[in-house]
Amino acid sequence: MDKLRIQGPCRLEGTTVVAGAKNAALPALAACLLTEATVTLTRVPAVRDLWTMRKLLEHLGVNCSSSSGALELRHITPSEIDDAPYDLVKTMRASVLVLGPLVARLGHARVSLPGGCAIGVRPIDQHLAGLEALGADVTLEHGYVTARTPPSASGAGRLRGARFRFSFPTVGGTENVLMAATLARGTTVLENCACEPEIRDLGLLLTKMGARISGAGTATIEIEGVDSLSGAEHSILPDRIEAGTYLIGAAMTAGRVTATDTVAADLAPLLEQLAECGCAVDCSASTITVERSGGLQPRNIVTAPHPGFPTDLQAQYLALMTQAAGTSAVCETVFENRFQHVPELRRMGAEIEVAGNLARVTGPTQLTGARVMATDLRASACLVLAALAAHGESIIDRIYHLDRGYESMELKLQQLGAASCVERIESFQDERPKQ
Repeated sequence: MDKLRIQGPCRLEGTTVVAGAKNAALPALAACLLTEATVTLTRVPAVRDLWTMRKLLEHLGVNCSSSSGALELRHITPSEIDDAPYDLVKTMRASVLVLGPLVARLGHARVSLPGGCAIGVRPIDQHLAGLEALGADVTLEHGYVTARTPPSASGAGRLRGARFRFSFPTVGGTENVLMAATLARGTTVLENCACEPEIRDLGLLLTKMGARISGAGTATIEIEGVDSLSGAEHSILPDRIEAGTYLIGAAMTAGRVTATDTVAADLAPLLEQLAECGCAVDCSASTITVERSGGLQPRNIVTAPHPGFPTDLQAQYLALMTQAAGTSAVCETVFENRFQHVPELRRMGAEIEVAGNLARVTGPTQLTGARVMATDLRASACLVLAALAAHGESIIDRIYHLDRGYESMELKLQQLGAASCVERIESFQDERPKQ
């Protein structure tokens, strides 16, 4: 397994171009299953999760080809395979996003229960309840979900429009049911939807494909089903979590980082916190600059669905609070097991106490280099930031988690002034996605 060697402390300074959002690209790839025409996506990040999704789509009969920085997808054999096997989905929760498109277009789908980071239970019951509301017959057996549309005189029937309210705002559930509803007969109204920018982006793509959608990215989405969808071209929106990670890195290392090709409004909860902590924050239409020249003030956060503070930046922010002068509280309300990075930060000297879903951080702490292990995607980024601020050498193991969601992080850090501080130690066989 690859590792990162980081010699700290290292001040981050410079400009980084933000990649396309992994969490927007994954449902966009799944959406290609809704049409036999070609869907062309640009700004698709070269991360492991997208590589896994591409392999899954190819297994399902999608022709995937790259040309001039764009990814072209066409579902060329839609009737032969409807099975997403365990071996292809065990490492990535987003694989379940193929369920809605497959059952909506083909009338049948069989998808293994997904895997991913071990940060909580994250059930897919809301995905299944939404599809059942649209008329799908859903069964769960031997680790697989099977979904079928009700039969008609000519064979497999179509899903039908319905009103469905999610019991809580679920990003993946909203995306799955939204995609399925585009081909349902009649009108569907989805309530208590997740409002993340990535859902807004999926709505834009589906609309370009001919779907009739209003309200994507708000709590209520209305979809008027159509008989078929066409191809489209679409650029994936910027990755707000990647941008936020490097901006926290500027604050963590008393540096100055500018993130370009991003959307400041999508990062408002983080930027407000950084400003209150004592950082200088400057925003334009597509550029954000964060600079820290003095001390950090402790500030509490509570993670929440968008537009609240994103859970995917909780670990990075918690690492930042180890450098603040005083005690801060970090409350995690989205996932029940998302403090696995805390024991690793303690190995580096952090003073953190956890009680249930609340972590109390006391600082400022002089972190020291240590050998630590990444436990999930965002915990990996948290440990990288801590290692940059620490004195001495750190080795971060199991960074395949990092590669799931960050495009060549070590190269971007090197471009931000860490050329002599950050090094990837490659294993014998490197299975990272190639550019």
